Amino acid sequence: MAEERPRLDRGLVEVYTGDGRGKTTAAIGLAFRAVGHGFHVHIIQFMKGDMGYGEVRSCVAHPLIEIEQFGRKEFVNLAEPSTVDVELAQRGLARAREVLTGGEADVVILDELNVAVGFKLVKVEQVMELLDIKPPNVELLITGRMAPPELIERADLVTEMTEVKHPFSQGVLARRGIDN
Repeated sequence: MAEERPRLDRGLVEVYTGDGRGKTTAAIGLAFRAVGHGFHVHIIQFMKGDMGYGEVRSCVAHPLIEIEQFGRKEFVNLAEPSTVDVELAQRGLARAREVLTGGEADVVILDELNVAVGFKLVKVEQVMELLDIKPPNVELLITGRMAPPELIERADLVTEMTEVKHPFSQGVLARRGIDN
């Protein structure tokens, strides 16, 4: 008889937000902690295309982590997002619904979803709908700056990353393997 894989008794809603660095990195850390206990993790990245991010390379190599990106290589024009950016974000949101209700993922990470809301690629009401359909045994983690107040209110855990000092202000550009 095959041994049943572990499942969470209770899944919470977590939010990692704020202007400081480390939200995605912390989420990936949680993903690797979860797979270390045999849980299945599904990561959906909003507004990120195939730009060679180190976290994607690490996650793709792990059999218990699935990672998908819904964004372009180019940055979103924040003043006037294109219809392509809106369509990609909406596809990511639809995929998030499927994953949440599909029964395979124990941990679902929606990376940069807060930013997609902030730039009106996704409506806050759509995020609240995800919380409504989240099964009780699935951990849902949403990252990104500008977490909407409605999400902060509904979340079980909110961590705000605060920038105190950053090397970019000293002219240090993003470093491969450390910053991307």
